[in-house]
Amino acid sequence: MRIATFNVQNLRLRHPDGRPRLDGARDGDMPEDSTRAAAALDLADRRLTSQILAQSDADLICLQEVFDRATLDFFHDHLMRHAGARAYPHRICLPGNDGGGRDLAVLSRRPLEDVQSHARLVPADLGLDAPEGTRPETPIFRRDCLRFTCRGLTFFHCHFKAPWPDAARAWPVRRLEARALRHLIEAQFGSDAAELWLIIGDLNEPAQNTGDPAIAPILPPFTVDLLDRMPEAQRWTFFNAAEQHYARPDALLASPALAQRWPQAIPRALRAGLDRDAQRATTPRLPDVGAHRPHASDHAALVLDLEGL
Repeated sequence: MRIATFNVQNLRLRHPDGRPRLDGARDGDMPEDSTRAAAALDLADRRLTSQILAQSDADLICLQEVFDRATLDFFHDHLMRHAGARAYPHRICLPGNDGGGRDLAVLSRRPLEDVQSHARLVPADLGLDAPEGTRPETPIFRRDCLRFTCRGLTFFHCHFKAPWPDAARAWPVRRLEARALRHLIEAQFGSDAAELWLIIGDLNEPAQNTGDPAIAPILPPFTVDLLDRMPEAQRWTFFNAAEQHYARPDALLASPALAQRWPQAIPRALRAGLDRDAQRATTPRLPDVGAHRPHASDHAALVLDLEGL
């Protein structure tokens, strides 16, 4: 089975003048991304997004920052299929906690079982304390932790709190998310060393963090970081054009049993849709990619092959 994860940067379907239109891969945090000219590049962005996903040819894709199920379906039916992707009949996009619509989504060619959202989970549900300054009834996960199983492999699909605009205030929120995720895994699997599970998604840990990582509870030795199997110079998955900043927020953290069963499974980063300004990416870009935009996303997609699953 081939697995992919991709933060598609604010994929949202709108209907201006009654006609469907997808937002582009932009956050609006750069002045040039909030102009009428920027909006004119939205469709080009999303064509590139769909081409990257078609290029991945993954059996199961975990997406971050999808607005809702209608957006997912429209993107699948009208762009991915046009880009040559085979159909994904099994799809999930459940409401999360991000008011901006940055929900988690899954596209799969194989049936999904035991699907469970944890968007409504609060610290008291797990016997945890809320971070200082946070109300106890605030949900743990800033988006969601979406658990599901496919062909005997259990996925924990997450998108943790970003370190912006205040990294110091975001750290305890992300630490709580990591502690809660570990609790969920241990509650389901206990100490069974033979279980196959995978933490996948965007954990938003800053690359420049030299202290205690907020996500330490789910890092090795609790898991095996499959990105560590990549050459060190190739482990980055994100490029911020405004700051010329590279990072690796995207994660594939495997259970020890999964890592042991597939010792040769090495992730690949698909960077053909990244800005041409991301000069560390030596792969040829898709023809329509610009210096900044059009682009598929500010993230690269990660692909992992688990042979025989």
